[in-house]
Amino acid sequence: MSKLDEDILAAAEQWKREGRGVAIATVVETWGSAPRPVGSHLVIDDQQNFLGSVSGGCVEGDVISAAADVIESGKPQMLEFGVADETAWRAGLSCGGNIRVYVEKVD
Repeated sequence: MSKLDEDILAAAEQWKREGRGVAIATVVETWGSAPRPVGSHLVIDDQQNFLGSVSGGCVEGDVISAAADVIESGKPQMLEFGVADETAWRAGLSCGGNIRVYVEKVD
């Protein structure tokens, strides 16, 4: 585990201790030229503060929006982004790869 990963997970724990709603997004699968490797994390709180990255900035906006839903509902989501997907182009994932990101609430 890298120092950055440790910082991201520590932030999730700290935010949770402070009483914030928290979700963590994790890259679980990549194909082709993906911007971040499997295991990359993005932690998001209920005020849309975030730390980390799942795509180098390409799809973070959509992941942060999904995280708000996950925090509110408690139901995890699996997100997919790729160049063949209209959403990915809108979100900016034009690197030629595909990624799957799992978003779950931190309890």
